[in-house]
Amino acid sequence: MGHEIPRHWRLNAQRYRLVGEVCENGHKVFPPRDVCPDCHGEAHIPFAMSGKGEIYSSTIIYEPPAGFEGSVPYQVALVKLEEGPMITAQLTDLPDTDTPIEIGTKVEMVTRKLKEDGDAGLINYGYKFRVPVTSS
Repeated sequence: MGHEIPRHWRLNAQRYRLVGEVCENGHKVFPPRDVCPDCHGEAHIPFAMSGKGEIYSSTIIYEPPAGFEGSVPYQVALVKLEEGPMITAQLTDLPDTDTPIEIGTKVEMVTRKLKEDGDAGLINYGYKFRVPVTSS
């Protein structure tokens, strides 16, 4: 557990606000990596993504990795953010977890519990995506 809590706090900006970087040529980079994957220029300027995007691809998980057994089935998607980067994230608040979400569906980022570290008592929160709630 010694390194898990400092690592958890260090990643908060990425997990809760989708803070990436902008390179010297204006490309948005997420997660932060100091070098732009598009032009290989330096990327040091913090940039908060909107958290809005669309489904590029998705799959349903029935055989989860350790720590996620209580969540099956669940959907994981490749989300193309409005700013350009693509990220992988779990989908949440779906009416039916056994029906794949359609490619192109608009989604928004929300903060949700990811898992609990039973030994350390640490609850990990992070980003997931959902179909925006519309008001009637």
